[in-house]
Amino acid sequence: MLTGLTVAIATTIATGMVLLWPGELERSNSADVLRRGEIVRARVSSIEIAPCGSTTGAAGGQGAAPSPAPGAPSCRGIALFVREGPDQGTRVRLELPDIPSSPDLAVDEEVLLERPPAEIPGVPYGFYDRIRSPSLLWLALVFGGLVVLLGRLRGLAALVGLAVSVVILLAFVIPAILEGSSPILVASVGAGAIGFVVLYLAHGFSGRTTVAVLGTLTGVGLTLVLSLIWTPLARLSGLASESAFIVQAVGIEVDLAGLLLAGIVIGALGAIDDVAVTQASAVWEIRAADPELDARRLFRSGMRVGRDHVGSIVNTLALAYAGASLPLLILFQLSGQPLGQLVGSEIVATEIVRTLVGSIGLVAAMPVTTWLAATVASREERGDPITLAA
Repeated sequence: MLTGLTVAIATTIATGMVLLWPGELERSNSADVLRRGEIVRARVSSIEIAPCGSTTGAAGGQGAAPSPAPGAPSCRGIALFVREGPDQGTRVRLELPDIPSSPDLAVDEEVLLERPPAEIPGVPYGFYDRIRSPSLLWLALVFGGLVVLLGRLRGLAALVGLAVSVVILLAFVIPAILEGSSPILVASVGAGAIGFVVLYLAHGFSGRTTVAVLGTLTGVGLTLVLSLIWTPLARLSGLASESAFIVQAVGIEVDLAGLLLAGIVIGALGAIDDVAVTQASAVWEIRAADPELDARRLFRSGMRVGRDHVGSIVNTLALAYAGASLPLLILFQLSGQPLGQLVGSEIVATEIVRTLVGSIGLVAAMPVTTWLAATVASREERGDPITLAA
């Protein structure tokens, strides 16, 4: 029965991906506002602090500097050596306010500059961002090394699964939504595909993994259903975030409420599969420690482990959302709004719905996975193996 159910779900997900797979993404003219000039690398050669208006000299062909006004605030005059693009080898100057929020650049540091479009002459270079790739690469190497060191081949498989998840999101979920497909449908199919691929890659083809997959999909399905119910009940429009306003402003035709639902489903997937895998593994280990346990007692033992796990991970999920919204919470605290009014605002209500709906799906996945694991593990240990999807 589990084999047939697993194969049926996998076939449905694969069919959904084939039907929803996006074609060549065509950028609309309405999204031109998001396009920037050419991004080039440059190296900081010198920095001087002077009144604003006195640090932009004629370097780089930007004209003579005007005389600063009396009492003008201080600015950082930054000379840079362009290392890429049509102006490679030339020097340009930037002027940034000498305030804490301005990037604290150092001499010989490499940064990214935005070269203005060729059709707009006379516009100077602008500061785009700092280069963080080396530090991020080292952090990723440390993470990957620890995962492989502790997890060995299974850890390596988990990293491959992580890469596959990113590919599914970037190659399927986001392009399909931009192409006009239903965000809810796309997210459901994408989450199912990620669940199947990641869990089987990381944990191998076994009855234990199949139980974890089915438990994960149960929790994700419940999360989706509750999201469909509570998003309209809470009157959430999907416009609470700044990114949603930008999407709407550039004229991209995306169902923002559906995009919100898609984000809830994908965001809850990681926590739910954590619970499902832990419960399946716990039940199998309990059964190995005491082969005399039947399915009922195995289920009770697994539930005791699951209650402790759920008690910690629900708090983790809530704190993860709160941590991501910490600057916003500070602003609300400073505003002095009453608690009822604060909770009723859409931006806070969105996070509440996201947290609670995801937590309900997570909690529901625990007993379902435990029951399936107890049933399957007890039969396998009695010499009555169940052939599962492999």
